[in-house]
Amino acid sequence: MKIGIEAQRLFRPKKHGMDVVALELVKALQHLDTPHEYFVFVKPDEDVCLTDSPNCRIVPIPGSNYATWEQIQLPSYARKYGIDVLHCTANTAPIWPGVPLVVTLHDVIFMEKMTGPNTQTSYQRFGNMYRRWVVPKIIKKCEKIVTVSHYEKERIQKTLQLPDNAVEVAYNGVSNRFSTPPNMDEQLWVKERFKLPERFFFFLGNTDPKKNMPTVIKAYAQLAESVPDVKLVIADIAPEIIEAILSTLGKRELMAQMVFPGYIPGQYLPSVYHQCEVFLYPSLRESFGLPILEAMTCGVPVITSNAAAMPEVAGDAAFLVDPTNADDITATMKKALLDLPLRQKKIAEGLKRPALFTWEYTARTMLHIYEQIKPSHD
Repeated sequence: MKIGIEAQRLFRPKKHGMDVVALELVKALQHLDTPHEYFVFVKPDEDVCLTDSPNCRIVPIPGSNYATWEQIQLPSYARKYGIDVLHCTANTAPIWPGVPLVVTLHDVIFMEKMTGPNTQTSYQRFGNMYRRWVVPKIIKKCEKIVTVSHYEKERIQKTLQLPDNAVEVAYNGVSNRFSTPPNMDEQLWVKERFKLPERFFFFLGNTDPKKNMPTVIKAYAQLAESVPDVKLVIADIAPEIIEAILSTLGKRELMAQMVFPGYIPGQYLPSVYHQCEVFLYPSLRESFGLPILEAMTCGVPVITSNAAAMPEVAGDAAFLVDPTNADDITATMKKALLDLPLRQKKIAEGLKRPALFTWEYTARTMLHIYEQIKPSHD
């Protein structure tokens, strides 16, 4: 088969969850011994993080905006290369693909009613509008819909009123690079580069409401009074956003307790995880939660939510909290930091957890799905 894989944003410098999943899937497929050919369709950008291999060709497709690239140029290139099945990896797909279609629908959060303040950027709002327009149209044309957890499968089936056999689950994996401790020189370089303090909680910030940032900040503000020597590092967020949240709490002085390193490229994340005391991931809503496994692989205790797919991914290896309860998060942060026997128990359980989630398994699951699809020219 000639298998096309849409990875439009793969080469952008600031990668996020869906981009990482697409990258790791393709790398795993490149290492599988199969007779198939893979054609990875990307938009040219600065970070050329993937190259051709004997069974895989990278096909740059120039374009302007996301929608034009996906709806017009991608189907044209799929036909040009004689693709037998096209896998679109990031929630959306061409409405008229011209070839059999598989879509990874990571979540249907964009179709759910949001509660609380809307802190999304205009880019995020446009993306959700686009998904709400495209997804109901493409699900009728998909040969198979794939998602990343059983929790999300149930959400998709309920939201889009789909039968059980319409959706398959292919768990995400965790990269092996997180299991190799960075050497001391690298850790020191990363510490200096991102101005990391001696002791810190690590939180991957985001303006998306599901990341629960105001509650996390409130929880830390409560803890900082009793544990002032452990700072909070918040990646990928503008300081003024946090300052506004602290001002509403009357805790603006805590800005001095926080560090804002900006976006941290993926290759440096293992060093950051290894240096932090506790990783914070108490999101309101996740379809998977890949950073949970990344941090666990680095031997770091993880605090995450007892909601959505996070317990499915974390199992008993994380500290689970009610993400809407700042007091619960505060108490658990203190416990994860100071209750040493429990902390070591969670670290030991966490080191075992990632073995259940490998990119090879993800690739073999996707390959099985591709091979079930009958090419349109047969």
